[in-house]
Amino acid sequence: MATGSRESCASNSDLDDEGVRGTCEDASLCKRFAVSIGYWHDPYIEHLVRQSKERKAPEINRGYFARVHGVSQLIKAFLQKTECHCQILNLGAGMDTTFWKLKDEGLLPSKYFEVDFPMIVTRKLHTIKNKPLLFRPIMELHPEDTLQIDGQMLDSKRYAIIGADLRDLSELEEKLKKCNMNTQLPTLLITECVLVYMTPEQSASLLKWAASSFETAMFINYEQVNMDDRFGQIMIENLRRRQCDLAGVETCKSLESQKERLLLNGWETASAVNMMELYSGLPRAEVNRIESLEFLDELELLEQLMRHYCLCWATRGGQELGLKEITY
Repeated sequence: MATGSRESCASNSDLDDEGVRGTCEDASLCKRFAVSIGYWHDPYIEHLVRQSKERKAPEINRGYFARVHGVSQLIKAFLQKTECHCQILNLGAGMDTTFWKLKDEGLLPSKYFEVDFPMIVTRKLHTIKNKPLLFRPIMELHPEDTLQIDGQMLDSKRYAIIGADLRDLSELEEKLKKCNMNTQLPTLLITECVLVYMTPEQSASLLKWAASSFETAMFINYEQVNMDDRFGQIMIENLRRRQCDLAGVETCKSLESQKERLLLNGWETASAVNMMELYSGLPRAEVNRIESLEFLDELELLEQLMRHYCLCWATRGGQELGLKEITY
């Protein structure tokens, strides 16, 4: 749980960006490990991410389970409300495999976009091109003979991956439009441990851009919360030691500050829940299943960790679709 899915965008120095890109690797390894011991099913991650040399702690695995479950529930609720007549923008997607899993479940949106640092996109593209299990599903949905592809971008009928910096909104918008982003379609935007690596001004600009670009939209954000206390300070120090500065940590003071940021930047509704609350509300059978996978004696540490991460979601427009009713 320690850091995010693809933590995109730190402060301006290359060294900071490198530290942030390193958190993508960490998160991917944690997810791969949790999948390997049965926390959730993902037949694609092993083709994108190597197996970790060391065992991950049970509280980390449970944290990632809660995160993947929560984000997935919100995505599926949005797809259900829009009957998949929508697009998804996963900003800072890293080695995420959601596109392939949604295809398997018959839940693909009209188009699925991923954006990340060019260096990460280049690596992911190289793997996709060389793994038939990843490349074939893209081609099956792409009736044309030619695919738009270069070292930092792939554009097909239902899937696009783009190398861009989320702090440069004009470049981001230009590249998305080149890949046929449709501002008229209901749009779901996802950031997982991404905004916290941007300055408050940069993340506010991204949120404002997202709220003003689409008539009907939902935003999902997963990241740290309650960072003012001692446990939060230790988390910040640990990341700093690895050249990774949480440039936007002041917005992560509380669930209220998280919701306020969304409402101040053009979103009409905002909800937030800490991950301990989400975990406590999971179906009992599912909790029993994952808790039987490995022994955890540090229950207090799990609770501390979970209380320092949150899932937030916001909506704009979409009254007729019932977007405001969406919950995890």
